[in-house]
Amino acid sequence: MAVSPEEKYREFLATKNQRMTRERAIIVDEVFSSHEHFDAEQLIQRLAQRTDGRRVSRSTIYRSLALLEEAGLIRRVARQDDRDVFEHDYGYPQHDHLICNRCGTLLEFHSEEITQVLEKVAREHGFRIEGHRLEVNGLCDRCCRPPETRPKKLNLL
Repeated sequence: MAVSPEEKYREFLATKNQRMTRERAIIVDEVFSSHEHFDAEQLIQRLAQRTDGRRVSRSTIYRSLALLEEAGLIRRVARQDDRDVFEHDYGYPQHDHLICNRCGTLLEFHSEEITQVLEKVAREHGFRIEGHRLEVNGLCDRCCRPPETRPKKLNLL
């Protein structure tokens, strides 16, 4: 990363005639403090747990997530329990996701073979790849396992 996420966000905001506020800087700092998938409510909780006394309103967080996505700093990965799940995208290596439809587990993976297949297909069609996004939906290993205990016959009635 040649430019920090905060500076990239500042530049993006300038193109929209907006400025980097203290609250927006706090949000960017928290989002890029670790690479974990998160939804808006989880981000709100993380910010509320900060002990430095800096508060950010719920509406500012929701508006900032939309702007961060538009700026290309974060991306929407999935939708779980009627909530959008995000990850920071800027400065993080290309990767794809396996998403469990039952429990919502998100697994990241990188496959050089997939990249090679995409490059081959792009060459065949005269297409220049600037990035790709692959999300595979299914059931994780834990959700595919049979239940550990069998229900009692009386419970099946």
